[in-house]
Amino acid sequence: MEESVKKRRAGQIILIVLAVLLVLAAGGLTVAGNYLFNFALDPQACGMISSYDPDNWELTGKSAWFDEIAEDRWLTSHDGLALHALYLPRPEPSHKYAVICHGYGSIPQDMGGFASRFYDMGYNILTPAARCHELSQGRYASMGWLERKDIVDWADALVEQDPDAEIVLFGVSMGGATVMMTAGEAGLSPNVRCIIEDCGYTSVWDEFAGELQTMFGLPTFPVLDAASLVSQVRAGFGFKEASSVEQLKKTAVPMLFIHGEEDTFVPYWMLDVVYEACASPEKERLSIPGAGHGEAMRTDPELYWATVEGFLAKHMG
Repeated sequence: MEESVKKRRAGQIILIVLAVLLVLAAGGLTVAGNYLFNFALDPQACGMISSYDPDNWELTGKSAWFDEIAEDRWLTSHDGLALHALYLPRPEPSHKYAVICHGYGSIPQDMGGFASRFYDMGYNILTPAARCHELSQGRYASMGWLERKDIVDWADALVEQDPDAEIVLFGVSMGGATVMMTAGEAGLSPNVRCIIEDCGYTSVWDEFAGELQTMFGLPTFPVLDAASLVSQVRAGFGFKEASSVEQLKKTAVPMLFIHGEEDTFVPYWMLDVVYEACASPEKERLSIPGAGHGEAMRTDPELYWATVEGFLAKHMG
């Protein structure tokens, strides 16, 4: 009888120890998940604080060209955020519009080199600020996933302004992922004639998995799983859900994919994956030898713009 009691007590102690270890492990994963989420997506935690102040603001890095012709545009998102963009109209009437999407931690003016080239080709330019970037409201960055709906709304605003609008979506890095994610939205206006992405990632999960290994030397399980769960609770989306690949499977919009062959931040192998995933019957790809992340245009501008202009000639009126 006494031996039976001892065994029962020993079993209880083991269960208590295991429970304590599980609680400690869960607590550690929660801390790690929140840390990674804050590091990647919380602008207040990582120093990328929105400058939203409609009554008193000054745009850093604003070029003289933007100073001269840019107009402010505002949009209320489907979830009630005030989103900002700069609009650069052509001096003569034009039904061509380029919506140009910037990268993570950037601002619309940083896309000035691309914008000026489209402008010289006769396009009106709209450069939206992504959520919690520049003047746009938003608590967390969503790496293009929630922004995809915002781009649909920006395109609709252009069509409301000009029913004959012919629109190209263009983005680099996070902006490239944003336009790929937009491509698969059922509500995307048919006025969007084509899409060009430069060095966008396959999914937020894949991108963060690579950075987790590169920066911290950690595997995806269980830390990235924990961070994704934190993101689901705090920001409303999981990292695997935010997939360019899955969105591209649903698009029929003509697509041009561009990537630098020496890109290690958004690895070059991702080009093959997004290109193959794209369901559009009209798709093209461009690889730029020697180009790192976001450097394709600067590395070989002649090839870059010849390819872009040839693609636009096929799909824009």
